[in-house]
Formats: sequence, structure tokens, C-alpha cells
Amino acid sequence: MKIGFIGLGSMGRAMAGNLIRAGHEVTVWNRSAGPVDELAALGAKIARSPERAAQGELVLSMLANDQAMREVFLDGGVLAAMDPGVIHINHATVSVALTHELIALHAAQRVGYIAAPVFGRPEVAAAGKLNMLVSGDSVSVGKVTPLLEQMAAKLWPLGEDPVRATIAKIAGNMMLAAAIESMAEATVLTRAYGVSATDFLEIMNNTLFASPVYQNYGRMIAEQRFEPAGFAMALGHKDIGLALAAGEGEKVPMPLASLLRDALTEALAAGEGKLDLSGLSQVAARRARLDQRGQ
Repeated sequence: MKIGFIGLGSMGRAMAGNLIRAGHEVTVWNRSAGPVDELAALGAKIARSPERAAQGELVLSMLANDQAMREVFLDGGVLAAMDPGVIHINHATVSVALTHELIALHAAQRVGYIAAPVFGRPEVAAAGKLNMLVSGDSVSVGKVTPLLEQMAAKLWPLGEDPVRATIAKIAGNMMLAAAIESMAEATVLTRAYGVSATDFLEIMNNTLFASPVYQNYGRMIAEQRFEPAGFAMALGHKDIGLALAAGEGEKVPMPLASLLRDALTEALAAGEGKLDLSGLSQVAARRARLDQRGQ
């Protein structure tokens, strides 16, 4: 299948690589050259502009945020360059408001639009083991399901409205950030009383919270290992903002999301936006002045 892939960050690069290895003809575009060269070595074709990557049967995108999506697909003319009947699969986490806009603009262009955001870190994407939320026109989804299954361990269908997958991903990321913040605060509390983060989290991750999120991020917190980031705090801050905006749109109070936004804003103000989301433990430790206590 002829596929265009736009946006080759750590996640997009891994996903595109799996499609190349599966035998698809993949044309790639990215703002920076490094990931493009890496995929070219695997057999990808290089597009000199994003519109040139949008000439296949399918266009997949994994851009960082609303602004990048707007700059490339709307202001940059990629959507206008797509032929009627082409399907665009957006894997990025974007706002509900932009999703509504994209649905309307794709329909006017007679281009299919499927929201297919993913749960999983870059190493999970590289292994083709993502969990992928999927919503869009059922006929279009049926056409692309075999391809999506080459990048994911499981597809989670959420109906024909792309907003559903979008909001489920936003809500899931909010829950992830809340879990990490709870571990961050709890480990700072135990450290203040002489119990190491390693000991405390080993207990929690093998008793009350024996789940991948707590185990994987707990290990990073215990080891104070915040780089390289699989899910950067800057992106977490963006996603919590999306959750708050979505809540505002339907008059849903989000007090916990507001707390998380404040913690992540503090991290960004300290220049820690590129650190992994597990770096919230560093924010909590700084608030408690543990270093000054020698903890």
C-alpha cells in the first residue's frame, strides 16, 4: 500500500518503521532531517515537502500538537493537496475543538478522517505493541484496520465520531499524569520519614498498584531517571490543557486536572519540559525541600 507518513518524532519514527518492514511503500516527511534519513535507510521514500508525502492511498500523521497540525495540514496546504477518497489517519493527541474542525474540513475536501491516537511509549511503538483508539467512518476504518494492526497489539474501536477517540486519549493521558503525581507525592512523603522511594514503590507495585503504569513509571521515579523522555512533561502539560478545555466545553469540572496543570507549569518554569513525565517527582521533592533536609 502507498502510504505517506508525516511527523517523525520518537513515536512516529517507530510506527513508520514498522510499516516499512511490513512491506508498504512509505513516503516520509519531517521538519528535521535526522529521522527522515534513518527511515530512508530502511527503504522509505523522502518527500521534500509535506504535500508530496500526501499523494498515496493513505496519509498518517503524528505531529506534536494543534499548532503543528494546523501549520502542516491546514495553513501548509497538505489537506488541500489530498485527492478525494484518500484517508487521513491522525495518531496525535489534539484538541476536541480542532478535531471538530478537521472533521468538517476533511468532509468538504472529500477526504476521510480517522482519529487513531495511541497509548504506549516509543519502545512499545517500535515493538508494534501499541494500544490504539480508533474512531471514524466505519467503511474507512474497515479498509485501514489490517494496516493499523501492524502497528498495534490491540485496536479499541469507539464508533464513527472521531471526537470519541480524541477525548478518550485526552482523558487517558490525564489519568496517567494523575497516577504519576500520586506516586511523586507519596514517595516524597515516605522519603521525608526515611523510607526510600525504591522500597516504598516496590511494595506498592507488587500489592495495591500492580499495573504497568505504576510499575514502569515507579521504576523511573525510584531511579530518578527522567531522560530520555518517553512522554515529556511539555507534552503532558499540553494534554492536561486539552482535558481542561474539553471539560470547559461540556461544563465538566476538572479540579484534579487543574492541580496537574499547576505542577506541570512549575516544571516548565524550571526548564524541565523536556524531562519525562515521571519528573513530576522532582517537582514534588523540590516543593518539600528534600535536598535541604538531606533526604
